[in-house]
Amino acid sequence: MCELCEPNNLSRRALLRGGMLAAAALAAPAGLGLSLRPAFAAAPNAISPDAALMRLKEGNARYVASKATFKEFNADRAAREAAQYPIAGILSCADSRVSPEFVFDQGPGDLFVNRVAGNVADDDIIASLEYGVAVLKTPVIVVLGHSACGAVSAAIKVYKHEEKLPGHLPGLIKQIVPAVKAAAKSKPEDLLISATYANASLSAHNLTVRSSIIAKAVKSGAVKIVPAYYSIATGEVIWL
Repeated sequence: MCELCEPNNLSRRALLRGGMLAAAALAAPAGLGLSLRPAFAAAPNAISPDAALMRLKEGNARYVASKATFKEFNADRAAREAAQYPIAGILSCADSRVSPEFVFDQGPGDLFVNRVAGNVADDDIIASLEYGVAVLKTPVIVVLGHSACGAVSAAIKVYKHEEKLPGHLPGLIKQIVPAVKAAAKSKPEDLLISATYANASLSAHNLTVRSSIIAKAVKSGAVKIVPAYYSIATGEVIWL
C-alpha cells in the first residue's frame, strides 16, 4: 500500500520530506518555481541592527563560556539552497585561528563572512559587502581584528624598519600601514594591539567612505558598522 495514501500511516521519511519542501518553499525567492513566503511574512534577518548585534554578543558570550548551542547541519539544507538570510556581514582576517561562525556561535547561513589577511576593505571585499547590504539585507557589519595578527605585525615592521616583503604582500600591507602610523602617534605600550584596533576601525570607516551603497544604508539606519577585536587566547570579542 502506498505510504502516503493513509493519513494515519505516514512514514517518517514522508514527513521529513514534506517538512523540508515546505521550508524550502517558505525561504525561496521569486523565480525558483516554489510557493513563495506570504507577502506579510518578514525575512528571518529583517531585524534591527541593534537586535542583530545583540545576537552576536550573546553568541560570543556562549562561546567564551563553552556553552555553544547545538547545530543541526542537515535539517535545513533544502531551505538554505533556496535562499540565504544572514543576520550580519563579517569582515575578518584570513587567520586560521579566527572562525566567525564559532566566535559568534552562529549556524550555517547566519553570517555573510568575508575574509582577507588583515581584514582590509579592498575593492573585492567592499563589493561583497555591498551585495550583503543591497541584496541580502544584512543589518549589521562587523569588522573583526584579532590578537597576534600577522598582517598587522608585518605592517609594523614595514613602518618601523622599512622591511621588504615578497610577492603581493606589499600591496596588502600598504593598506594597513596608515593604521599603524595612527596608533604609533600615542606611543602605546603595545603597538600591535593598538594598531590592530586602529586597523579594524580604519576598515570600518573605509566601507562608508568608499561605498555609496553602504554609506546610504548606514545613514538611513538600516545598517550599522561596528569594529571589534577578537582575543584568540580568551575567545572574547571586544567591541570598539
